[in-house]
Amino acid sequence: MKTPEMPADEAKRLHALRAYNLLDTPPEERFDRLTRLARRLFDVPIALVSLVDVNRQWFKSCQGLAVTETSRDVSFCAHAILDNEIMLVPNTLSDERFYDNPLVTGDPGIRFYAGCPLIVPNGSSLGTLCLIDVKPRDMGDDERQLLRDLAKMAEQEIGALQMATMDELTLVANRRGFEAQAQQALTACQRLGMPATMLFFDLNDFKEINDRFGHAEGDRALIVFAGILSGLLRETDVVGRLGGDEFVALLTNASHLEAAEIMQRLYEAVVGWNLHEQRGYDIKFSVGQIEYAGDRHPSVQALLADSDQAMYSHKQLSKKVVINH
Repeated sequence: MKTPEMPADEAKRLHALRAYNLLDTPPEERFDRLTRLARRLFDVPIALVSLVDVNRQWFKSCQGLAVTETSRDVSFCAHAILDNEIMLVPNTLSDERFYDNPLVTGDPGIRFYAGCPLIVPNGSSLGTLCLIDVKPRDMGDDERQLLRDLAKMAEQEIGALQMATMDELTLVANRRGFEAQAQQALTACQRLGMPATMLFFDLNDFKEINDRFGHAEGDRALIVFAGILSGLLRETDVVGRLGGDEFVALLTNASHLEAAEIMQRLYEAVVGWNLHEQRGYDIKFSVGQIEYAGDRHPSVQALLADSDQAMYSHKQLSKKVVINH
């Protein structure tokens, strides 16, 4: 068996794969529809939308297989992403790369494979739309073009999904995008035994900014806060805007002390912007900080709910301090 080589643009490819927020997300009809159609059109038992991660291939859509991922070392798709053209293997037993592959010698007994790379606008191949049969076969020119057409449709769905997960104003993740990315990050933290902390932000007196200075200035404040928050965090952290003036950040593999340091830098950056810009108002915020606990937070929604409550408590305490003074 020949293990697949690494693409020349592997770092860029993996960065793009992360940016599209597809890994470990639930099945979606938009992709399942394509794999069902592929099975029917090509009369194959298995059709997949496969994404090639660091050490695994993970199936966004899987028709005809019970598993949702396999090791990258045995992945046919990890070979297919090395080229922009369809990779066709008419008979795996006659191919030196695959004749002794565990997926050939064992379950599901692959004998035929055809995979078309799924290429995103930066030129990277995230994975493939692929066909698998348990008996040898070939593909004519018309069938190859049909597979390319289906792969193009999958690429369009991936692009549409990314647009649906980004907040257009601030260019951070929207609620849907954040929940998908954060759940993926929490799953990784669970696997590796790493800590995680959720920060839930609400901009104070934001309505007053809109009322006094107009919605364009309110939008400017949202963009500024999102930019400061994103700029202070690491690539492994997840930032999102839930809507209105609410923002969230998930810090992964960050100790309580590191989270406190990030919060201090955020306060200093916001105060610095206020002093420098002198817009007639100050950006101010309340924040709830909750450390992830697997027993209390079975999902990212549970962690969001706890951090939202902590933020509300912080906001109420701040109001009491102001009144007392």
